[in-house]
Amino acid sequence: MKASIERSALLKAMGRAQSVVERRNTIPILGNVLIEAEGAHIAFRATDLDIEVVDRTPAVVERAGATTVGAHTLHEIVRKLPDGAMIELHDDGASGRLEVRAGRSHFSLATLPREDFPIMASSEYACNFAAKAPVLRRLFDKAKFAISTEETRYYLNGVYMHAAEGKLRCVATDGHRLARIDAELPDGAEDLPGVIVPRKTVGELRKLLDDDDAQIAVSVSETKIRFATPEITLTSKVIDGSFPDYTRVIPTGNTKRLEVDAAEFAQAVDRVSTVSSERSRAVKLVLEDDRLTLSVNAPDSGAADEELAVAYQDERLEIGFNAKYLLEIASQVDRENAVFMFNSSGDPTLMREGNDESAVYVVMPMRV
Repeated sequence: MKASIERSALLKAMGRAQSVVERRNTIPILGNVLIEAEGAHIAFRATDLDIEVVDRTPAVVERAGATTVGAHTLHEIVRKLPDGAMIELHDDGASGRLEVRAGRSHFSLATLPREDFPIMASSEYACNFAAKAPVLRRLFDKAKFAISTEETRYYLNGVYMHAAEGKLRCVATDGHRLARIDAELPDGAEDLPGVIVPRKTVGELRKLLDDDDAQIAVSVSETKIRFATPEITLTSKVIDGSFPDYTRVIPTGNTKRLEVDAAEFAQAVDRVSTVSSERSRAVKLVLEDDRLTLSVNAPDSGAADEELAVAYQDERLEIGFNAKYLLEIASQVDRENAVFMFNSSGDPTLMREGNDESAVYVVMPMRV
């Protein structure tokens, strides 16, 4: 193999590859990236056996070929080379080394046989559709904060993507808070089987969705999901488990309505929670006649309170929340106002962005 590639293109491809590769590996080949040069492109393939990313990048290929090399090492080398450099990759197939040259810099890196590199088995995808990058970005970005980190409830360690009520829907919950985000159902997604997209995959997918003009081809089977652009293909196993019936925890009878400036609310929660104890992070909300009082009383560290002018016309209500959960939910609001719907101090609270029904959040209260 002999090929030349521009530094910025190689850096972008290696950035994606090395983020999939786990730093600690018991299987040496999984620490490598498979480099395949052919035609006018080089393909960089990386995997951790659960996710596989393939990045096809334009290059000048003098001699086609393939090899594997340490992903983190090559990424660090490329990162430290000067911007605009042309990088030559040369592997003669016999020496077990990949020569990397750029200007006066020369590196000789150990390789492993390409035959040892595991290729993720292709799947028969039952459902295929296309969606614009901003649509998918909104669905996953607004849901991912509620993904559970509790390994024992593995079926909550991802975002549940499915078709429901004529919408493409993403849901995530950890039992304390829940996010349900809807978008228009794309053509071909009507038969989408409900799949749980793992947390790491959601993070890697985010890198594909930065280009607002990109059209993402989505393919789903019962065991795998694939997101593809003409240059990049991300394939992932889905979590093997049943997502719980989230509709039962979304309250429908909450009638006490609070409307508040989302940014002001988040800043006030952030300020008063400064003195809350690390363990409970509890903040109390007292609602009465267009006034909201936020307060924290932590015997070990002190007390704080702040008043906000809000729109609230119902009976007085005192309710407590974990400050971190309130902040995360408030930070999802793109519009000016957040609308909270309460029932009582012991029932789940619902939040929307103004009158927008396409994004619904639920947070459980706590005793304060």
